[in-house]
Amino acid sequence: MSLTTESAVGHDELAVLKLLALEGGLEGDVKISCSHLADRLDASNQTASRRLQRLESADLLERDTVSDGQWVAITDDGERTLHAEYEDYRRIFESDSEVELDGTVTSGMGEGRHYISLPGYSRQFEDRLGYEPFPGTLNVDLREDSVRRRSAVSSLEPVPIDGWEDDERTYGPAVCHPATIETADGDSYDRAHVIAPERTHHDDDQLEVIAPDKLREELALEDGDRVTVSVGDRR
Repeated sequence: MSLTTESAVGHDELAVLKLLALEGGLEGDVKISCSHLADRLDASNQTASRRLQRLESADLLERDTVSDGQWVAITDDGERTLHAEYEDYRRIFESDSEVELDGTVTSGMGEGRHYISLPGYSRQFEDRLGYEPFPGTLNVDLREDSVRRRSAVSSLEPVPIDGWEDDERTYGPAVCHPATIETADGDSYDRAHVIAPERTHHDDDQLEVIAPDKLREELALEDGDRVTVSVGDRR
């Protein structure tokens, strides 16, 4: 289940979200009554109403109640949750699961160079990824459709990077996913990993990619260049 929903809604609410999507809730507002929804769910009107309330409280849908029903629309978070469910089923029925994300190369703040070089992380990179990363990350601003699709990465099996601490502070855990970078010219690099803090949706519109080589030089990349990042299960 998506991190967005894991503490707020359960499988019953996700079933309602799916029904609303099938009735057009991803395209815009759709009008629905609790009695109609209750019939579809084989449940009481009160149960249908509670499930809608929970979805609204979790910011997965928006509602506007009127005299003869309510207008509902699935939010971006709701769409990301449905994408994550879809990717779970893909993993069940398809042997090769990966998520393709499109974006443009951008300059970061330089923080990646510092954190990647810290000994508590670098030892784990060498042990679990099989290489010492170049001290810096390739930053990719995702296109809008890829921002929505990114939640599907949570259904892939990651390489965990444990949190650790030194005398000054505690450093949080992270997850890495194997990734292949392909440029608009067709050049590719397949020894990279997408890295992100564990259990967070912070900066969903940007990817950070690490590799044993400087990706900007290996792929002749500059700010604004289009790339496709194919993210897969741990190898």
